[in-house]
Amino acid sequence: MSETAKWYVVHTYSGYENKVAQNIEKAVESRQLHDLIQEVKIPTETVVEIKDNKTREVERKLFPSYVLVKMIITDDTWYVVRNIRGVTGFVGPTSKPIPLTKKEVEALGVEDKKVEVDYQIGDSVKIVDGSLEGFIGIVQELDVDNNMVKVTVSMFGRETPVELELTQVVAVKE
Repeated sequence: MSETAKWYVVHTYSGYENKVAQNIEKAVESRQLHDLIQEVKIPTETVVEIKDNKTREVERKLFPSYVLVKMIITDDTWYVVRNIRGVTGFVGPTSKPIPLTKKEVEALGVEDKKVEVDYQIGDSVKIVDGSLEGFIGIVQELDVDNNMVKVTVSMFGRETPVELELTQVVAVKE
């Protein structure tokens, strides 16, 4: 048994994607399988639709009839997911599910890429993007999980805290 969770593709009846995803999450809750079945996603994209001279944004499924599940495959987890109402099976030859490769997962954009930062709390950083571009500040808080950094910037003779995305600042090398 592999110790790291991998992404698997589950085939569903057309139109059942959301229901299947909800039911998998309910099964995880009721059977305490959080460590084995970690995430359920339905890849979507936002599309601008023009109808009767009105524009509106619509969420559209990238892969109708498919749900992605990040899990450690065991007989138990396979059985739980396979027997959810609306699931027709895992994608793969015969009955053995095949995990997606790293390249496929990246191409789908399912997992958020972790941003590695070369600065820490107390370091000086330069803002390289946004309305405060060019300002130098000091890192007060770092939240890598949410991709945010809180920086105090000296403006008009006073220290002002500013929340930015990690990619908007770079470390200042002394």
